[in-house]
Amino acid sequence: MINQPLILITLLIQLGVSAAVSSVLARSRRFRVLLFHEDRDIWEKLEMVLFIGGPFMLGVMARATVKNFLAADVSFEAAILIGVIAGRSAGVCGGILVSLPYLFMHEYMNLPLNVAAGLSAGFLRELAKDREAIWSFSPLFDLSIYRWIRRSIAKAFIDWQTSFFFMILGLQFVRLETRALLPRYTYALDSPNWLVRGAIYIASVMTVAIALKVLNNTRIEMKLEERERLLLQARMEALQSQINPHFLFNTLNSVASLVRFEPDTARELILKLSKILRRLLKKGDSFVELREELEFIDDYLDIEVIRFGSDKLQVVKELDPASLEVVVPTMLIQPIVENSIKHGLAPKISGGTIYIRSRIHDGTLVIEVEDDGVGIVEPGSDVSEWNAPQRGSGIGMANVRERLNVLYSDAARVEMESRTGAGTIVRIVLPIPHKGAMDGINYDLRSNSPR
Repeated sequence: MINQPLILITLLIQLGVSAAVSSVLARSRRFRVLLFHEDRDIWEKLEMVLFIGGPFMLGVMARATVKNFLAADVSFEAAILIGVIAGRSAGVCGGILVSLPYLFMHEYMNLPLNVAAGLSAGFLRELAKDREAIWSFSPLFDLSIYRWIRRSIAKAFIDWQTSFFFMILGLQFVRLETRALLPRYTYALDSPNWLVRGAIYIASVMTVAIALKVLNNTRIEMKLEERERLLLQARMEALQSQINPHFLFNTLNSVASLVRFEPDTARELILKLSKILRRLLKKGDSFVELREELEFIDDYLDIEVIRFGSDKLQVVKELDPASLEVVVPTMLIQPIVENSIKHGLAPKISGGTIYIRSRIHDGTLVIEVEDDGVGIVEPGSDVSEWNAPQRGSGIGMANVRERLNVLYSDAARVEMESRTGAGTIVRIVLPIPHKGAMDGINYDLRSNSPR
């Protein structure tokens, strides 16, 4: 017979074991994914059984091999936990898994008892109208017994949390009675002292409730992360939608100026614009390879060359072949090129040259757009649209800065160098993404579809 103080101490440690195992499980990325998605297929349910049942099965083995380590054996509560989280089939499988060590210890009755616990919890899970009631379970289901009784009688029902509470107590009662009848083949903490026995009942409920509480905190954290991701995605889409009308408005103005006097040129310009429109209207990734981004810039520059004339606008590219494979945000370079033409070269009577460079330097991608235009005429001038954030009121450059801040935070930067009458150079430095990681980039934003 186990002395009463030892039973009470064991029950307290048992609560700690439940919290510790749940906390360790919550650190597994795969388990977090399984936990977050409520609708699981058969293989995902089996994964849940292994994730939760494995550690608690080891706890049963520890109780059998380590003297006075009774608190490690919480297989009964584990079977209930698996059932209520993953359903009936998982509850049955979990009850079997955590009970395997009992067969070697000749405590055969624990197997059907745990299977029944997992099955009952899984069945009750399916009766829950609101799955969130499962995760908010607490043994303190209602501090006002009078209010609870009045509500139950008035509506002729018992809510899910109350049902789960009494189900655990009922299963524990059956378990203890089975132990009283077949003590040789059944393991369970028990005591003739009614206070200690009451503590055993409450400890079972608390063990399940603590595990659910820890795992629910993980679910809440993941929900917040998911909402933050969706918010960033919405913010990115809003920023990207700012660029498209801005660019199209300027291009259509160019077309309008050519339609009457140079219809053939206007036709060619419209064909170029149609290619750009297909790109803009395409619902795809928010990131593309630099090679594809530069192909888009080529179409845009073809339009500008037609508008300005090849004698007044020239384009020179100095591209590192290795840099062309790097993934960059879509529509990143076009606003910079547009500003170079609009504010750097357009005011210059003789026109000029746009230089586009890309290279890899110290593990980063460096993209430069340089012009030999008028530069910054004077501090605070509208010509210096891209200068400092406080003076860059234009849609294009403000958009680029905002998008980079959303996607890369402090991992990316935009630099500008300009001399009056000598031109301006804008330099973008981006981290290079690697397979399986994006080094500070919100990689999930690459897809417009939720995970």
